Amino acid sequence: MNKKIANLFKYAFFLGLGIFLVWWSLHQIPDSEFGKFKEAIVSANYLLFIPVFIILTISHLARALRWRLLMEPMGYLPCIPNTFFAVMIGYLANLAVPRLGEVLKCTIIAKYEKVPAEKIVGTIVAERAFDVVCLGIIFLLAFIFQFDVVSSGYDYVKDNMPGSQHKAITTLQIGIYITIAVAIIVSIIWVIVSGKYAQIIKGIKKILLGILEGLISASKLQHKFLFAIYTIAIWLCYVLGTWIGLYATAATGGMGIKEAITCLAFGSIGMILTPGGIGTYAIFLAIALEGNGIKYEYGIANGTIQWFAQTIIVMVVGFLCLMLLPVYNKRKNSL
Repeated sequence: MNKKIANLFKYAFFLGLGIFLVWWSLHQIPDSEFGKFKEAIVSANYLLFIPVFIILTISHLARALRWRLLMEPMGYLPCIPNTFFAVMIGYLANLAVPRLGEVLKCTIIAKYEKVPAEKIVGTIVAERAFDVVCLGIIFLLAFIFQFDVVSSGYDYVKDNMPGSQHKAITTLQIGIYITIAVAIIVSIIWVIVSGKYAQIIKGIKKILLGILEGLISASKLQHKFLFAIYTIAIWLCYVLGTWIGLYATAATGGMGIKEAITCLAFGSIGMILTPGGIGTYAIFLAIALEGNGIKYEYGIANGTIQWFAQTIIVMVVGFLCLMLLPVYNKRKNSL
């Protein structure tokens, strides 16, 4: 019960932060310009959702195929449908609680493919490591193609995000630090008093060994070229989806691949900060677009539309996968 309450508070915090940032971002639009924002939203070309839907679904499929390759050196090769279902259900769960999807992915594969969950935790870590490298490459390309935009975007975030004007540590921050410290101390005392430290250490050791095995599996890939192809396909789909998304609003319709790469780099930061990027994705996309001469209100409008499209894709495909998962496996087991 305590764990459920903790997860509820964590979700409420991040969701609240996202909602606050949505409110804050809209209040950065001057009253005299708010009509332009609404006009951009209303007059957007929503038919472009269709190609973006297809492209991003392909990227999710490529991610599922790549994940299978990471499990192969450990002697496991789950079927493609279950792997894809697990990836999409994981994305769906992440909209609710940050990082819950990573746990759920492993749980689904463990249940339906008889793969020990602790064994594939390491493959998740390896996947994230490769994605960090790819995101670094995207930022490097943004620096090369649009150095002024990236540097001005950094200055904007530093000077304009909520709380950035207050350099000193506030009473609220001190309270947060104290609360975290007390929680850690209480947890340590509880572990010692309850006598469960041996069991907890054993569990941690088991997970760490699984992570190590997953990371080692990445160095023993049997299909390195195919792994590279899937990785490139994932990020090319992200760039292409962002580029097409820019054409949804008239003000951003003339943007090219360079601008799309910069928007992807900035937008990726927003996706990390809050569940599903609520609030933050649109803000960071607007910052990137403002550096390219697009007024803030138009940038927020396009960022909102692109965030909405990505969220709808995850919700629609994720819920379909959630329904198909037991049906597919029931038929699979009856054959």
